[in-house]
Amino acid sequence: MNFSKEIENMVCVKKGCNHGPAPIPEEGKWVQAREIKDISGLTHGIGWCAPQQGACKLTLNVKEGIIREALVETIGCSGMTHSAAMAGEILTGKTILEALNTDLVCDAINTAMRELFLQIVYGRTQSAFSEDGLEIGAGLEDLGKGHRSQVATIYSTEAKGVRYLEMAEGYITKIALDAEGQVIGYEFVRLGVMMDKIKQGIPCEQALKEATGTYGRFNEAVQVIDPRKQ
Repeated sequence: MNFSKEIENMVCVKKGCNHGPAPIPEEGKWVQAREIKDISGLTHGIGWCAPQQGACKLTLNVKEGIIREALVETIGCSGMTHSAAMAGEILTGKTILEALNTDLVCDAINTAMRELFLQIVYGRTQSAFSEDGLEIGAGLEDLGKGHRSQVATIYSTEAKGVRYLEMAEGYITKIALDAEGQVIGYEFVRLGVMMDKIKQGIPCEQALKEATGTYGRFNEAVQVIDPRKQ
């Protein structure tokens, strides 16, 4: 380490007490984080690309500074889906510092990594006060039984009104309207559940029927429409 002449000629004044960094909550403990390996926690958050035309929801489960589990969900341009595939391979096994300084292919995913890094190192994780944190696999629970992202896709025009296309329950197949033409419910298909049934050998029509459900006052509909055709 090189010092300037001015520093070399200075009188040395000894440092007083040193209590270290302020402790942060991590998996049910208060931790003074001095090194990357001192950081643990599960959290998720959102990142966005520079033109703000796409977004990424990133979930990370970090144990002793290393990303052990990652869930990458994107919405926006078609290229983001392929970027997510590559980022999913890149992230696990890296320290959070390595991941922060790695090109995760998509600007939105990089931004999500930056935001999550700040949450994690400041102790703002979802598992901050959970003893021993959350097990590896907890991130998968965000997707539900069908292992599909919980996405809302809603389209509307002033002239023709709203069309529900996909919601947390699943892919919307029918919208129920009352006598005034207002939405009172919908029919949906759990696509993940349906595909699992088909893979088990259940005939397609039966799998579709078993994976179909309704929400709201669907059975009271005066009119039922297909949101993609009517």
